[in-house]
Formats: sequence, structure tokens, C-alpha cells
Amino acid sequence: MKKAFITGITGFAGSFLAEHLIEEDGYEVTGTYLTQESLRNVSHLKDKPSLHKIDLLNSEHTENVIAQISPDLIFHLAALAAPGESFGNPAKFLSNNIEAQVNVLEGVRKAEIMPRILIVSSAEVYGDVSLSDLPIDENTPLAPVNPYAVSKVACDFLGLQYFLSYNFPIVRVRPFNHIGPRQSPSFVVAAFAKKITEIERGKMEPILKVGNLSAKRDLTDVRDTVEGYVRILEQGTPGEVYNIGSGKSYRIEDILSMLLSFSNKKIKVEVDQGLMRPVDVPELVCDNTKVRRATGWQPKIPIEQTLRETLDYWRNQV
Repeated sequence: MKKAFITGITGFAGSFLAEHLIEEDGYEVTGTYLTQESLRNVSHLKDKPSLHKIDLLNSEHTENVIAQISPDLIFHLAALAAPGESFGNPAKFLSNNIEAQVNVLEGVRKAEIMPRILIVSSAEVYGDVSLSDLPIDENTPLAPVNPYAVSKVACDFLGLQYFLSYNFPIVRVRPFNHIGPRQSPSFVVAAFAKKITEIERGKMEPILKVGNLSAKRDLTDVRDTVEGYVRILEQGTPGEVYNIGSGKSYRIEDILSMLLSFSNKKIKVEVDQGLMRPVDVPELVCDNTKVRRATGWQPKIPIEQTLRETLDYWRNQV
């Protein structure tokens, strides 16, 4: 059994990653979480992962749990991860995401172990990409346009630095937008699904206020994404970075139309300038050639299924 350690195991992607590893067998799954509320995301798992409630900003606690577990694989997912919200508190996003990752990497170094480590960066690091650079491959210049993205640039290159400095077997991944049940309504698809459900329940007027609907985003089901994480960590080349995404972009307006088509309520859509970001990238679409060649990964779950299941998730929550 390989000992797989997931930071942020009870989060959106972390809980699906734990589920995937448990279903695969061959993995002894452990992880960290921060809030009691988040435990509901893993409460359904028949084989319960071993959970450690720690704040990764506490270096001593982080070092102790890594030394205690001595994992074979580390999936570092824990982070503040809301690009829009990062404009309101840039210092918090930068300090939290960078310091937490430093503590994890230093914990590994001080424990004198050599697990394979997946550093989860973000496609947000590419930022303001010109149309001529689409689709985005791993050599596309980085041009982050929000504080969250800047924090992920730092985390991405911290991973590279520890590979170069200490020969840690670190692989980096830059996931494009992944969506599905359990995602925070800080993100656009979950926000739409939650509001539609609230309207269906009579908790809101049948008016859906939205931000920029013209942006196009590469959207992948979270379950496909975490399968990619496992393949990349197991089969990827240390020191390398891999994009992961569907390779297709969807206009946010079309995603909203699909979600609305699954509801029997007549809902009016209104643009709210207060929901606009100071800067918004027109289009992000992934060139996933490198990850497909290295691991054989490709997404399998249709976007319509993901959207239906996301809406149904919120119908059980609201």
C-alpha cells in the first residue's frame, strides 16, 4: 500500500481525490483539514481516510504530521482558491498560499524523506493570454491578473526550486477550471447552480444577477481532473509542469443557459456591474497534449452530466 497524503483533503478537489484513491485500492489515504464543516465532503466514504486537523501555517504541526506519516505521495491541494475574492485581500492570499506550501516542503526536507510531490498550481498563472497564444501550452508566458494567480506563480516556482535545490521528485500541474458537486459558490458554475436552486425553493426572486457572461473558460469535471492528478504524480517527470484541462472552451453565457434549461422555473438574467472583476481574461483554453502523451489521460465526463449533477447537489443543500 502506498501512503498518499492530501493537504486540503476535505475540500472540493481534495475530497474527490480521496474518493478516487480509495476506489482505486493500493493507497492508504491520509490528509489534513482545517474546518469541522468541511468534514461533510468525506463523510460518505466507506473507507474513511485518516484525518489530521491542522493549520498548515503552523510549521511545527505541519512538520510533525509529515514526519509521523512519512508518506510515499503528497498531493498539495490546500490553498485559498478564489481569484475574484483575492482582489479584496491580496496580502492574505499571497501569505497563506506561499507560507503553507513552504511549511509542507520544509516538513519533507526536515523529515529526510523523498516522497513524490504534486504541486497544484493553476491555469490562472497564464492570465492575460493573447488570442495568438491559444490554446495554452506549458511554454505560454505567465501574465497573472489577480493576486490569487500571483500566489500560484510563487507556489509553482517554489516547487521547481525545491526540485532544483534538493532534488525532490516534484511534479507541477496547472489545472484549468474544474467544476462539479461540492464546489464553493465563490466559483461561477456553483454560484449559478446555488442561485437557481434558491429561486426554485422560493428563497429568491426569479432574477439571476450575473457578472461577465462573455468570458470563455476550459471546464473539466473535477472527477476527471483528480484522476489526472494521480496519473501525473505517478507517471509524470519530476521537475516538469503539466497543464490539465478539456481542451475546449465554453462561453459562460452558454453554461448558464444549460443550467437554466434544467430548471422548470422561468428565470430572468440581469447583469450586475458589482459582480465584474477589475480585470477578466476573455478566454482560457488548454493545450493538453503534454499530459495526454505522458499519461494517456483524457476527460471522460460530458459537460451536461457535470452541470446536472452540480445543480442536483445544490438542490440537496439549499
